[in-house]
Amino acid sequence: MTLNALIADDEPLARRLLREFLAPHADIRVAAEADNGLDAAHAITELKPELVFLDIQMPRLTGLEVLELTGRRDGVIFTTAYDQHALRAFELHAVDYLLKPFAQDRFDAALARARRLLGQARPGLDKLVAPLPLARVLVPDRDSGSLLVLAIEAIDHIEAQADHVAFHSAGREHLKAQRISELEAQLDPARFVRVHRSFIINLAALQGLERTDSDAYLARMKNGKRIPVSRSGYDKLRAVL
Repeated sequence: MTLNALIADDEPLARRLLREFLAPHADIRVAAEADNGLDAAHAITELKPELVFLDIQMPRLTGLEVLELTGRRDGVIFTTAYDQHALRAFELHAVDYLLKPFAQDRFDAALARARRLLGQARPGLDKLVAPLPLARVLVPDRDSGSLLVLAIEAIDHIEAQADHVAFHSAGREHLKAQRISELEAQLDPARFVRVHRSFIINLAALQGLERTDSDAYLARMKNGKRIPVSRSGYDKLRAVL
């Protein structure tokens, strides 16, 4: 079976070296290259390559941010000159962490490990090191067809729509294929509260609570939106406000 690979590095010589190291492996095809983190994230999302060779220090997004934003958790080998990010890399389920400069035999060993682990579930280090709450999300831009990086603090509220979530920010709606329960677990509970089975609100965007004639509550947002609040959602709000 042919494996597709993405090479992401802002140095042309580094990308060329990786191609040379891959040349003896006839079953691997370089499907794309990227010289910045945002293009790498786009390629991972669109092409879904089996293997990703990822530098850490890149323009627009770092390699760590690429993994955090795309949710990619398998087939990733970091190739970097910086050793201080190794713990975070393995927490994000990286297969290996190659420190530049590395030789063909070290590269081949990492590649062999990646082949063995493809498709296997791995716990990583996230049971030992608590993952950081999301700071940014990667969402499709309907106007340009590219991807946007959306800062978490800029999101007013999040709404579940079938198997998607809609991020509401600055008067715009951005859809992403993700379940709201999965997203809720990644957010900072001190800043974002799930007030209803279909809604998560940013407390910084909350203006107040309104009581309805039926003794239910609505969250009145600063953007004018009114969001239903369930009983359990009301209890969560009382606990943090």
